[in-house]
Amino acid sequence: MSSARLQPTACAMLSSTIKHHCLRPVRNGVVFSTTNYHSRTNRPLSVSMSASAPPTPLEICVKASITVPNKLGDCPFCQRVLLTLEEKHLPYDLKLVDLANKPEWFLKINAGGKVPVIKLEEKWVADSDVISQSLEEKYPQPPLGTPPEKASVGSKIFSTFIGFLKSKDPNDGTEQALLDELSSFNDYLKENGPFINGKDVSAADLALSPKLYHLEIALGHYKNWSVPDSLPYVNSYMKNMFSKDSFTKTRALPEDVIAGWRPKVVG
Repeated sequence: MSSARLQPTACAMLSSTIKHHCLRPVRNGVVFSTTNYHSRTNRPLSVSMSASAPPTPLEICVKASITVPNKLGDCPFCQRVLLTLEEKHLPYDLKLVDLANKPEWFLKINAGGKVPVIKLEEKWVADSDVISQSLEEKYPQPPLGTPPEKASVGSKIFSTFIGFLKSKDPNDGTEQALLDELSSFNDYLKENGPFINGKDVSAADLALSPKLYHLEIALGHYKNWSVPDSLPYVNSYMKNMFSKDSFTKTRALPEDVIAGWRPKVVG
């Protein structure tokens, strides 16, 4: 589960319609599709684009599902980039890559074999941090930047979640470490929310919310654990982020999240 695995519109008057196509396999275990790949219908998808939007959809390689053919996999770092594209209303074409059988063409564009990777100005760019910043610089509208003093809010939640998930000892302090981080985030949201940068979603939310989605599903499945009701601002934050259209379009299937974390849990 890392951004290293490659397994994932400033609105103006200009409008473009991107039609949904059924995912279709191609050679080397890669699947191509347009946006709205989670849709189960063939209805057209309208996307409002800024005048600075790319003339053709941006190519992005992401992890493929290991439970259902032709679906997005469980990488939260891939979802972060897809969320950025959705929130900026930028058209994109997915390439779903089977990480258990990485094709040669993929290793040629990214020798490290990591995901996500996106093609910007004829160059393939890896690492979700770098990609998100590059998209913000190249397509600044709508702005998603987070002030530096707020960018690290909630940043320790993911590592403490992993520690608790992997723990076999209920008294080793890993649960309390996670609760401490969630409590700190709850206090922050109470004073500064509803989102990390106030009333508007920013890049920090797009980075954190996929990790919280994994936390909710994995801990619920493997430990029958959920964020306590005593942390209402965290619960409200998760509900608000998970219900956004951009999130529902780009989230992994719960069964993929469960399968993805299984090696961490069972060793």
